[in-house]
Amino acid sequence: MADGVKQEHKIDESDNYSMENNTDPKNVQELTQFVQTLLQGMQDKFQTMSDQIIGRIDEMGTRIDDLEKNIADLMTQAGVEGAEK
Repeated sequence: MADGVKQEHKIDESDNYSMENNTDPKNVQELTQFVQTLLQGMQDKFQTMSDQIIGRIDEMGTRIDDLEKNIADLMTQAGVEGAEK
């Protein structure tokens, strides 16, 4: 279970946000374009990570619901009446 989570998070060499080609912007337009591209890439990665987190939270909720149902079934089989909350 934990191995699956660790395997999904791999380090990507291109995840650094520095200027990869080491070229200096020649003017304000190039600088603006560079910054916009950089911010868009960061936003895309943040959105992907957010989607993954939400997916995992949803999966965990489903697993908790299943666990609660299984516990209730076991209690019924054992003859225990009602769960105290």
